[in-house]
Amino acid sequence: MEAANAAKQQIFKDIETARVDVLKLDLCSMNSIKAFVAHFNALDVPLNILINNAGVMFCPFQLSEDGIEMQFATNYLGHFHLTNLLLEKMKNTARTTGIEGRIVNLSSIAHHHTYEHGIRFDNINDSVGYSDKKAYGQSKLANILHANELSRQLKEEGINITANSVHPGLIMTPLMRHSPVMMRLLQLFTYLLWKNIPQGAATTCYVALHPNLKGVTGKYYLDCNEMESSALAKDAVLARKLWDFSNKLVNSASNP
Repeated sequence: MEAANAAKQQIFKDIETARVDVLKLDLCSMNSIKAFVAHFNALDVPLNILINNAGVMFCPFQLSEDGIEMQFATNYLGHFHLTNLLLEKMKNTARTTGIEGRIVNLSSIAHHHTYEHGIRFDNINDSVGYSDKKAYGQSKLANILHANELSRQLKEEGINITANSVHPGLIMTPLMRHSPVMMRLLQLFTYLLWKNIPQGAATTCYVALHPNLKGVTGKYYLDCNEMESSALAKDAVLARKLWDFSNKLVNSASNP
């Protein structure tokens, strides 16, 4: 919240007439997500763009307060639940304004490096066989599958909302705080590839805002260009299976 309020003040310095509301949201907590949505709906403002951006990376095995593996809970399931709770607001906004809504999921090139079958449906919360790197890749694969299945459903309903995913690149943020040694080594050997925060936000902003992407949905972007995702990420059957699995997880977490 401290960082968010600092960002809010910076926006006011640049744009005096801006309206910025800062609300607390913990993506690994179903209760926090529910409270956030209630507070957001109380603002009674339109919702044109949703950027699912929160993330943790390479953390040791732990469970969220809802009993879900932390990287899967924070990076994916929380965003899945948040998006579902906000979707009617987005649909109403698109209908009443005639303006296309856009949903952007932040994934990663790490989605290529996951467990053998992509998602550990049968032991998602087990410490046995847990890999912090593959668990991260699993969550990032889930972000793409989520965007793709959501895109399919919205097109089927004829809703004027797109859903895409992006890999922002290697960015100098605290995301890798659980692996400080690895982070230093990565920066040492790949320093030319690292982006600052504005550069890292560029692809996300492009997909969320650029007029050229009007009507473009179910795609994966890197460096403001459409890119090929992995075979697993393009698996429509896997995407539908993950959607159903996620709904069951959310229901069990919300009604323990």
